[in-house]
Amino acid sequence: MPAKRPRLSRSSDFQRIYRQGSSTASRFLVLYWFKRPVEGGSNGPRLGLSVSKKMGGAVVRNRVKRLLREAFQGCAGHLAEEYDLVVIARPQLLELVAREGEGEKGVVGAAVRELLERAGLLTGGAS
Repeated sequence: MPAKRPRLSRSSDFQRIYRQGSSTASRFLVLYWFKRPVEGGSNGPRLGLSVSKKMGGAVVRNRVKRLLREAFQGCAGHLAEEYDLVVIARPQLLELVAREGEGEKGVVGAAVRELLERAGLLTGGAS
């Protein structure tokens, strides 16, 4: 069984990041981040996703979340371990999801990477 992904799921975690964290945005995504205190058993950066019902039905929202998780897994080795991240998908992201569905790979990942670079959260070698 694969190791459990470190993720945010409690509403209180999301609220703490929204209130105390920093944010940046692009046309496709909004990123909030918060540097949590260093713990002994840190499993890397924790990710929380928010995809509104405005994006579409459950199938569409789950596809968007899956693509975002895959994009973050590609960048996870270049992120500092002590960060909690919340990503909010904007409706324009559906353009990139459609392009991925048509066979154009990596466009969602590029949008995520660009946002992390803008926030200054990526360490060297992530390009």
